[in-house]
Amino acid sequence: RDLHSFPTRRSSDLEINEEREVDIENYSVNDLLNDLGLSSQTTVSKRNGELVVEDTIINNGDEIQLIQIIYGG
Repeated sequence: RDLHSFPTRRSSDLEINEEREVDIENYSVNDLLNDLGLSSQTTVSKRNGELVVEDTIINNGDEIQLIQIIYGG
């Protein structure tokens, strides 16, 4: 059994910090977005401060930041 633990932050006007443990090998940013009900088309993802694509695998101890893009004028 391989548990991955990593902090996640969601940013827009509201910041939510939480730590997650997942029991899934090869858990990706896309898996996290799906679990949170977020779209990769409206969310920018960072792993340990670097921009990443949805296929990026999250490793134990990685910090994930999800930034929702707000459209409008």
